[in-house]
Amino acid sequence: MNKQIPSTERPVPDDALIRAYLSGEARAFDALVNRHKDRVFNLCYRFLGDYHEADDTAQEVFIKVFRSLNRFRFESAFSTWVYRIAVNACKNRINSIEYRYKKWMRRLDAAVPSLDCEAQNTAPEASNTPVERLEQKERAEQISRALSALSGNKKTVAVLRDIEGLSYEEISRITGLKPGTVKSTLARARADLQKRLRGLIP
Repeated sequence: MNKQIPSTERPVPDDALIRAYLSGEARAFDALVNRHKDRVFNLCYRFLGDYHEADDTAQEVFIKVFRSLNRFRFESAFSTWVYRIAVNACKNRINSIEYRYKKWMRRLDAAVPSLDCEAQNTAPEASNTPVERLEQKERAEQISRALSALSGNKKTVAVLRDIEGLSYEEISRITGLKPGTVKSTLARARADLQKRLRGLIP
């Protein structure tokens, strides 16, 4: 019996996929989207707090990437460049009149929550009791509200560092802030979150 030889093939780097796309290989762009779409969606969801808004914004991000990929200069990682576009798209969404109106309407409808929408926004927790699941849901909602209440760069830095796990250097490149400013902004954001979540997190 012939033994199966494990594959040692490594994933194609982003830079190689970009060059392949710019050379006319359309499928290379699809590969880029598939590789980064989940992280972009998660980032948008952390900023916007709404599944449909995050989905629409993530699609908008990749449309912008598609239109401007020929201007990518390979001076930073592709993921950093995409995150910069995503952060700006989220900020624009939040500032838009349409987004503020939808958010206001959702508050009016909050007394009648949609079970279908909840199913889309939250993954089921295996082997947890109903009480534990309710507590986890309430805790997640409190954290989400506390994040949403952060102003300006504090929210951006907190999401990128504490949720997405990016380095200070990456955050600096994405936001245009100096590394020292990133650290001080993060410290203020964490202090604000601790005040808002006193008794919920250490």
